[in-house]
Amino acid sequence: MDSPLYIIRDRGRYGFIDRIGDVVIEPQYLEVEDFYNGFARVRFNDKLVHMDEMGRLLLKHWFRFIGFFEEGLARVQLVRRWGYINRRGDLAIPLKFDAAGDFSEGLAPVARGIYFGFIGPDGEWAIQPEFDAAGPFSEGLAAVQIGEKWGYIDKSGTLAITPQYDRAEAFRDGVAAVWEGEQWGLIDTAGQLLLEPQFDAPQGGLAGEFFNGMATIVQDEKYGFINTEGALLVAPRYTFAGDFGNDRAPVELHGRYGYIDTAGHLVIKAGFQDAGVFSNGLAQVKNKGHWGYIGTDGVWRIPPRYQAALPFRAGLAQVVYQNGRKRSTLDPNLMKPISPPCVMRSPMLR
Repeated sequence: MDSPLYIIRDRGRYGFIDRIGDVVIEPQYLEVEDFYNGFARVRFNDKLVHMDEMGRLLLKHWFRFIGFFEEGLARVQLVRRWGYINRRGDLAIPLKFDAAGDFSEGLAPVARGIYFGFIGPDGEWAIQPEFDAAGPFSEGLAAVQIGEKWGYIDKSGTLAITPQYDRAEAFRDGVAAVWEGEQWGLIDTAGQLLLEPQFDAPQGGLAGEFFNGMATIVQDEKYGFINTEGALLVAPRYTFAGDFGNDRAPVELHGRYGYIDTAGHLVIKAGFQDAGVFSNGLAQVKNKGHWGYIGTDGVWRIPPRYQAALPFRAGLAQVVYQNGRKRSTLDPNLMKPISPPCVMRSPMLR
């Protein structure tokens, strides 16, 4: 299906509509999640199962846990053992592991007994289990723990960066966050230290997670930004900072929210009660107790009249109105709901 589906709720049950408001999957499930890689997880007969965009359930097996599909396989757990199913719901890799992670770059970290190694999509060992812990491969390297310290291996299983860190994140954009104690810095794929560990963990995010070449940092409870070379772009001076979208990032200053540009200039005055990340050229902001949407110039595009609002996705956003009990999908061009309201309390808005 080319266009995304949106969650609705009617009479206590969840389903999905398309971007023009037509019901694609009737509200019938007690819990649902957004679609990811072609599947959503839904609760059916008190079990989480996968559902495709046509509403078909993968019911060949019942599992205690089901993961998301990555590279055509999803990890599953039955009792204490882990394996993987394919997109048809067949058990592609038997339930024989004591722990399992998602596939990435053709390999997945799994454990047999107390040690971790990596398997290929055939379920056979590509890297023998000899590590105390392991993360996914990213940009050709995977973080592994040996003893008390973390380093990185390549796809042959050879140590590429000697274990020396208290924690280590996956590589993104050629850099990875590494920890010494409770503070993190940056290294490159050659193991060169770009930035000494000096930053605290960001609220609700991952250390060293870059968006558009910029990552949030926290120092002395103040937020700023660095680039992938470790250079300080925006000095830590904000009470909070969100991710960049459309070259704008929400920041909190003196209890109010505004937006900065990639040079760190405050381009939209900090006058809102709350603010979201820009997407599709619009950001949801709260003013006088209600949510609306502004453009990158700070001008209202959709006036504040909603009890809650989500970011735009593929040209549409979901909003809650009428005392928080009804939600519709909003088209910014029409500036009105495109689907009939549904009585709801979605997990997306909890």
